[in-house]
Amino acid sequence: MLQLFQQLFGKKPHTIQLHISSANGFHLRPVAEFVNTAKTFACDISALHQHKSVSAKSVNALLSLGLEKGDSFTLLARGKDAKAATETLQTLFARLMREDKEVSTLGKESQVYDGQIIEGEIISRGVVIAPACRYAEREFATEARLDFSEALAKSLDELETLYLAHKEEENGSIYLAQKALLHAIADDLDSFETFELTIAEASAHLAGSKMASKIIDYKDILRRVKNHRGIKTEMILPETSAILLAEDLLPSQITQLSNSRIEGVVLKKTTLTSHTAILLRAAGIPSLIADYSTVKEHRRVILDANSGMIVTKPSEKDLAEAEKRKTEDRKQRDIAANRRFEKALTRTQRQIHVLSNVTDIDSAKEAREEGAEGIGLLRTEFLFKNRKPSIEEQTKAYTEIFSCFENITVRTLDVGGDKKLPYLTLQEEDNPFLGIRGIRLFKTHSQLMEEQLHAIFLAANGRPVKVMFPMVSTVEEFVQAKAFAFRTAEKYDLDISAMLFGIMVEVPSVLFLIKDFNRVTDFYSIGTNDLTQYLFAIERTHPSLKVDEYSSVVFDAIKTVIDQADKPVSICGELAADPKAVGTLLKIGIETLSVSPKSIAATKEEIRHV
Repeated sequence: MLQLFQQLFGKKPHTIQLHISSANGFHLRPVAEFVNTAKTFACDISALHQHKSVSAKSVNALLSLGLEKGDSFTLLARGKDAKAATETLQTLFARLMREDKEVSTLGKESQVYDGQIIEGEIISRGVVIAPACRYAEREFATEARLDFSEALAKSLDELETLYLAHKEEENGSIYLAQKALLHAIADDLDSFETFELTIAEASAHLAGSKMASKIIDYKDILRRVKNHRGIKTEMILPETSAILLAEDLLPSQITQLSNSRIEGVVLKKTTLTSHTAILLRAAGIPSLIADYSTVKEHRRVILDANSGMIVTKPSEKDLAEAEKRKTEDRKQRDIAANRRFEKALTRTQRQIHVLSNVTDIDSAKEAREEGAEGIGLLRTEFLFKNRKPSIEEQTKAYTEIFSCFENITVRTLDVGGDKKLPYLTLQEEDNPFLGIRGIRLFKTHSQLMEEQLHAIFLAANGRPVKVMFPMVSTVEEFVQAKAFAFRTAEKYDLDISAMLFGIMVEVPSVLFLIKDFNRVTDFYSIGTNDLTQYLFAIERTHPSLKVDEYSSVVFDAIKTVIDQADKPVSICGELAADPKAVGTLLKIGIETLSVSPKSIAATKEEIRHV
């Protein structure tokens, strides 16, 4: 195939071999991100697998290869930016494989019931007692009928809006992936009938493969377009509490469930990695994958998604026990939510400050609503993702976010390693994780960093905003970056005397230099995600090697910083929101935790029990 390609097109293309290491295969979400990046290059890019060649700029075409774990394919690029395209896509693909972790089967709590049991896989935890209700739907015509092109445009706009509203959540990428899929399938089609036929053909191709669970996304985008064509389908849901039994559900139907009396869901033909399952988890709806064929409709049953079972004929004792567990679960959630704006005090009345990690104005507003006391980590990469932002755009974005809180820590641009930008040229490195990234951009891309600092200083407008430099390994690096910041302020005649400058503790060398850093830094924030992987020399999303996140080595490293630092110390890694770790972190002296917006209430409640 490669020789034929060369004969047809002449000059030898740039080629790379890519291997599918994810247990989930090369499915819709990673394919969508891969294609979006491929489209930023002018060159022609193709993917070859088993004598079949398709465009790497088409979601539908790439999915048609049916690439599963263990498969490999060749990427070919031809054109003036072909080399840059293959290098960027190779790095992106490696990250997608690492991040696309297999969803583990949730551990089942031990529970004994008297009634008949149907076992299943847990999608989302919780306990529900309610009558069983089998799925039903109705189709009807509406007055608002758009032609195909209008319905398509409306559907694409809806998916973009949904993505923007949820982009920092696990489910956000689902909407972006569906948008890319819809765009790829409908491109150049001029009728709804042809579109419907294309969907049917694509679904038939996936049927029977390991990618069969993705057929639901094809059905979902078809239904979305049909809705705008005036053919609406909706679920028939009960007006009283119920447990829904369905073969499968469309991702778009989960929102309707969240606003209904459905308290739990049992699906027969889905997978733990399906987009429907991801959205059920995000919505917090107790749900299982199980064969419910023997469950009689309208019969009161127990859905125990903590133990992974349906109790079809529960005894009075079973019902009493399930009600008790359900009440305890709800009580804990309600207590945490109702007290989210209160101080987080330990049992000894020691106050722990709970801040939030945010990425944009939407997550900042969410953090404020969830009870955050400030921003412990503002990731600024969101502004730089697809194109280089102007100073004006940056200033506007930072100003909006800074208006949400008084206590704010903003991290300067952290790219490099597995985080690359399509427009940013970085030197090719044998090991990019140990090369140009984080604070080292001040040396290689000084203009970019000057513009970012300029925008941050303008948005701060004299306020005591904290500026944090990532991936610092030596005192000299920090001193030089801080001096760069002050030169930038002087250049634009800006007063930054109230601002503070600190470091993200991620590189192990810093552990031996804390006393030296004390002389020059104003604060420390420990990034446990990167610190852990550098301590053990294991990339934390590696598909086979695993890091012990609760190792004494990790906590000893954190304690070293706390014991030797004479400046404030916080933690902004995933460990900060881990219920198993919070008690230990407080015991060794941490006073400030920075977590995701959704983890704020639960983290505060966990602190109150320490």
